[in-house]
Amino acid sequence: MNKLASRNNITCPFCGLVCDDLSTSLINEKLEVTANGCSLSKLAFAQLSSVNASDLRPRVSGKPVGDNELGHAIAEAAGLLRGSAQPLFSGLMTDVSGMRAITSLADRCGAILDHPNSAALTRNLSVLQNSGWITTTFSEVKNRADLIVLVGTDAVTRFPRFFERLVWNKDHLFSEELKREIVYLGDIKNTQPGVAPNGRQPLVIPCNQEKLGEIMGALRCIATGKHIEATEIAGVSIQVLEKLISKLSNARYGVIVWAVADLDFPHAELTIQSLCELVKYLNKTTRTCGLPLGGNDSDLTANQVTTWQIGFSLPVSLANGRPSYDPHHFTTTSLLAQGAVDTLLWVSSYQAQRTPPATKIPSIVLGCAGMQFENEPDVFIPVATPGLDHSGHIFRSDTVVALPLRQLRTNSLPAVAHVIGALQKLL
Repeated sequence: MNKLASRNNITCPFCGLVCDDLSTSLINEKLEVTANGCSLSKLAFAQLSSVNASDLRPRVSGKPVGDNELGHAIAEAAGLLRGSAQPLFSGLMTDVSGMRAITSLADRCGAILDHPNSAALTRNLSVLQNSGWITTTFSEVKNRADLIVLVGTDAVTRFPRFFERLVWNKDHLFSEELKREIVYLGDIKNTQPGVAPNGRQPLVIPCNQEKLGEIMGALRCIATGKHIEATEIAGVSIQVLEKLISKLSNARYGVIVWAVADLDFPHAELTIQSLCELVKYLNKTTRTCGLPLGGNDSDLTANQVTTWQIGFSLPVSLANGRPSYDPHHFTTTSLLAQGAVDTLLWVSSYQAQRTPPATKIPSIVLGCAGMQFENEPDVFIPVATPGLDHSGHIFRSDTVVALPLRQLRTNSLPAVAHVIGALQKLL
């Protein structure tokens, strides 16, 4: 048995909750979650442990390289970047150190930086940029919230332990037991986690996702005392919406939760903005906050690092020697479709399934061991997974803290930061 066989208080990097209470075991280099794991963490730990020795070798043009394997693959990748007029760095699924190295290399190469989740990030950021918002933290939700309204999401599909960690938690700061109420608003399929430990059922207000903007607008009208002639909005009666406003107005600490990835319809940012304006108004008489859920695929980590290193959020171009932010023209999908870039560097150190989009341009992939491709990249370098193969840091969904990731096993895989640093030295 490996000397690191059993570990407690392990941080999981596979969703934006970044739960830090897992227990794991390691036997013959295979990791298993033994306590406090969810469906996502158990699957990810198991899949990343099931790789063959041959999967650990870099490949150039689809063939494993020979002597000095890593150095040869890095040299080939450096040659591609050296000959590139406009490279695109995408994926960006790595930890803080990896992302810092990527931004430095992008500055050297004049690359465009984008994350596959940047369209969802932009929906939230556009609201924050245009009108601001009042949001809260995980700790505040755990310790204070007595009313939680989930808009357009069941939370648990993307964040399996949301209710366990933030809602039905047994430990909190105050001696008084919180009697929480849960409300679902939207096209919600899975409402079971909203059932309280005492059996109290959540309130479910079904409506089409794309009509949520109309619902939020009506809620704002009701909250501000404006008269509405209609008897229903988007299939929801005005009486039901009035009762919801009454609940929010009488709550001691209400929280409105949304997962921006679930609000994927035209002009969804206007729905989010209307929600945030409702939160602002409610704070005139009570305490209400928003909780935007995200952080899967380390998108928030990539965005946080880019913002403090470059001064702009994703996606951003460094092609002209200075940062240029454009969330509409600098997305991976549009750049590849328009032929606006000539080399792709893709980074995915958490999931072997997150492969790059199909492209005919030269490509370099820094990905999980065992990653399979429809179109083999010109250079593939298997890299370590933060929180399994090496230590690091990752931001959780509320972005107020970067949690530490611990090394749980040893192997020959290099960290993303190491590979990117070696690449930069050759350019």
